Amino acid sequence: MAKQTKTRLTSDDIHGAWVIMPTPSTPDASDWRVQHTVDLDETARIVEALIAAGVDGILSNGTFGECATLTWEEKRDFIATVVETVGGRVPFFCGTTALHTREVIRQTREAMDIGASGTMLGVPMWCKMEVPTAVQFYRDIAEAVPEAAIAVYANPEAFKFDFPRSFWAQVSAIPQVVTAKYLGIGMLDLDLRLAPGIRFLPHEDDYYAAARIDPERMTAFWSSGAMCGPATAIRLRDSVNEAKRSGDWTHAKAISNAMRQADSTLFPRGDFAEFSKYNIGLEKARMDAAGWLKAGPCRPPYHVVPEEYLAGARKSGEAWSALHARYSDQGEERR
Repeated sequence: MAKQTKTRLTSDDIHGAWVIMPTPSTPDASDWRVQHTVDLDETARIVEALIAAGVDGILSNGTFGECATLTWEEKRDFIATVVETVGGRVPFFCGTTALHTREVIRQTREAMDIGASGTMLGVPMWCKMEVPTAVQFYRDIAEAVPEAAIAVYANPEAFKFDFPRSFWAQVSAIPQVVTAKYLGIGMLDLDLRLAPGIRFLPHEDDYYAAARIDPERMTAFWSSGAMCGPATAIRLRDSVNEAKRSGDWTHAKAISNAMRQADSTLFPRGDFAEFSKYNIGLEKARMDAAGWLKAGPCRPPYHVVPEEYLAGARKSGEAWSALHARYSDQGEERR
């Protein structure tokens, strides 16, 4: 596939519903002997369905995208399939996080050559980093692959790094850092002031509240629930946009509350740290239970998950499936 010539994205290009998709797996993917575990047909089907539903951007190869357990050959084929299916219709950021800077640069260059819009990038996690090391890491990637837009993947549990205020203030000065997959909004107001160049993407459950904090800056969010059916995320996006115009936030708040309720059984004992130990298996079980896509089994070693936790994830998937049906019907009525 020829490399696509395009202008690097800026923070002004980041808006709406950005969905995070899994890397669909073959039925035998949990067997370590199997070397080609990506269901490329399902990958293409999911991407086409997401674009048809109206999503604004696609993120992939994060935690439940199994960045850490794919071979490069598998990841390359997955990225190529997504790029070919997207066909430039929406931005696509693929994860290229690895254990050291040189490997991240290699993967990011290859992803950009294939046609990705940018990278969703966490810090290497073998050794716990301090802020100067983390900032230099992002500077090095930006220098090595200047055409790549960077979405900082701010997951403290995964990367053993807290992404503190001083970090955001410094990486905001890197032109390539245009957005961030962002967890929690307790410090959002301060981070917005410290990092004017970054379009923060809060989790879908937090988007309503984040938009109330700063309606002008908070124009986008990330969604994993969309993999249980994208209608709810699309309806949240549209309802927040309507609320910004009208001043009536009632409907946006109701959708946010419904999302939170659907997520309530996903987190074992309500504990995010415990969820993070089994993130991949729980998210894929939720998606498969919802039935909108075929996520497939986890790749080793993360395929061992307590059954009681899986039961909660499946219950969450069923709740999200019901929301998707509800907001799909409402969308038809509105048309």
